Amino acid sequence: MTATAPSPRRIAPSVKFLWLVAGLILLAVLGWVAYHAFAPQLMRMAFVPKVSFAESELAPAPDYADPAVWVAMPGHPGPSQDVPAGYRAAPRPQIDVFYVPPTTFLKNSRWNAPLDDAETNERTDMMVRHQASVFNGVGQIWAPRYRHAAFGAFLSDQPADVGQALAVAYTDVQAAFDAYLAASGSRPFILAGHSQGSLHALALLKDRIASQPLVKPRLVAAYLVGWPISSKADLEPLGLEACATPAATGCVLSWQSFGEPADVSGIAAVYNATRGASGIARAGTPMVCVNPLSGWADSRRVDANANLGALAFSKPDEPLGPLEAEVTGATCQSDGFLHLTHNPDAPYDKFLLPGENYHVYDYALFWANIRANAQMRVEAYFGPRRPLATRP
Repeated sequence: MTATAPSPRRIAPSVKFLWLVAGLILLAVLGWVAYHAFAPQLMRMAFVPKVSFAESELAPAPDYADPAVWVAMPGHPGPSQDVPAGYRAAPRPQIDVFYVPPTTFLKNSRWNAPLDDAETNERTDMMVRHQASVFNGVGQIWAPRYRHAAFGAFLSDQPADVGQALAVAYTDVQAAFDAYLAASGSRPFILAGHSQGSLHALALLKDRIASQPLVKPRLVAAYLVGWPISSKADLEPLGLEACATPAATGCVLSWQSFGEPADVSGIAAVYNATRGASGIARAGTPMVCVNPLSGWADSRRVDANANLGALAFSKPDEPLGPLEAEVTGATCQSDGFLHLTHNPDAPYDKFLLPGENYHVYDYALFWANIRANAQMRVEAYFGPRRPLATRP
């Protein structure tokens, strides 16, 4: 009698489905591990320019007498006048706001942004709309387009190329600020920026504001957000201080937002390896951190119930808002960084950077509080001289 071969065992569809799910989970886990292990290398490959600065194409310098090279200026406010429901831009503001946009050129074809790149200009408009608009309740916005250094410049290990790219960018920012000073008379102003914009605004404090007796008294405050600033190496030589209280004026605010578990090692390493413009080493010096929820430069925890409203990013053809209150709280910790009390849910994680870095949302998470604080500082600037507020 001939033995009959056993028939192949049939696998139930439900089991196949479970195997598929298990395989997808495994791929996701491996992808997560690979991303966190090789993220810096992958980002450098994707964003660092493929040519040297000397080989890189450089657009002509902008002429700031031309309104076309401004994202926003009086008479041509652009997206800076947008507000979420329940807010309005001041019709006759008493001050100006000179806002320097952050990095929005993400291509690796050159070291400095051209002024006619449509994608870059759309991103810049978006940042003016969502960041600079926080100040339109107190000031008329001036926001220049400039040949900012490419995103890859902040990932590169070629210091000479990086230095030249940043120098080109600052040349433009300085020229734009000079054009603003020539047009503004003696109006008070807020200086503001984010990320690379704050780096260049910090240089303006040194070159165009702190040393100028006719300009320095006009400074209401400087919101230099998303860039590490040393109170001793950067501000003290300029005769400036961090804004210690919510009503302090003529001072500097800065913060850098991280969720948990926070990895601040990359920024801390750069901070500790560099020097301020006066040559003082930043290592071992206090980093400026003013809590945007309270306006105080202290380490007290501010819970989410004090958050008056975060502003999620909207598409260009959509209205801003609505604001969402109590998205997260925050604390300025001893490392100098702003640590969120809990990680915000979507949509505030769409552009989250490695290390739970909420850099892109430094303004967005605290929009309503920043707006209220700007109003307080402007009122204090114009109000009678009085002692700084005492925190209860």
